[in-house]
Amino acid sequence: MKFPPHLLLVLATILWGGNFVIGRAVTGEIPPFTLSLLRWCLAFIVFFPIAFKYVKRDWPKFKEHWPIVIVLALTGVASFNTLVYIGVYYTTSINASLMNSLTPIFLYILSFAFLKIKVTRNQVIGTAISLLGVLFILTKGSIENLINFHFNFGDLIVIVAVISWSFYSLLVKQYSDRLPGFSTFLVCIALGAIMLVPFSMYELMTSTTPIHWSGATIGAILYVGILASIVAFLSWNKGMVEIGTNRAGIYLNLVPVFATLFATIFLGEQLYFAQLIGGIAVIGGVILTNRA
Repeated sequence: MKFPPHLLLVLATILWGGNFVIGRAVTGEIPPFTLSLLRWCLAFIVFFPIAFKYVKRDWPKFKEHWPIVIVLALTGVASFNTLVYIGVYYTTSINASLMNSLTPIFLYILSFAFLKIKVTRNQVIGTAISLLGVLFILTKGSIENLINFHFNFGDLIVIVAVISWSFYSLLVKQYSDRLPGFSTFLVCIALGAIMLVPFSMYELMTSTTPIHWSGATIGAILYVGILASIVAFLSWNKGMVEIGTNRAGIYLNLVPVFATLFATIFLGEQLYFAQLIGGIAVIGGVILTNRA
């Protein structure tokens, strides 16, 4: 059964919106590198029977493009979600998801820098509006906070995560005709998990708080390992390849919508006026960049 690409992209954003909330909900239960490692180990176990036959067939392509495969594993698997889980230790899931709305902006910047894709006036104006929206969120709309401005560490970490994800999205699109989706994703999961092992081991050896195993912790691992990993990633990659990186990027604006909804319902987080106004500016700026 073939699903429309737009439906696949919406499904991915729903699941990723939940990912921000789950990451925030288990901050005291399981450390971030370990959560990310367990997530991808579970994803590998579930996805291996489905995609292994394609890996054997496509192995020569991986050998030919191995530097790109390693970068995909680093940016899309090892880095992005780990940085998000670290970030939500220090900021709210609503703030983190709003920072995630910058992804289309970074995609335009990277497309211009590396692919020499022409930047239009609307893209420049939209980028400026989005960045002002982010600044409004970070300063809570206060002139005094702006004068004495310093980054919230969690927000800064999430912005680094967004840059990492932007690199991943750009490479997925650019190499979609040379690196098949199913097999490449499985290889990237394996490589990304291997990259996370030493960080998780160090984290567990030095942490004073052990993993608190509970039904909620196990449920969170199942959610991020199956729904937010396999289902969301495959839906996003498939939809993005069909309609293009820049057009798909605008769907990421739905992530903070769903994350805010889930956070207010399940975590009791409050949506502040500065977040609302800043979020509208971020999303409005991205919509402007997508206009001809």
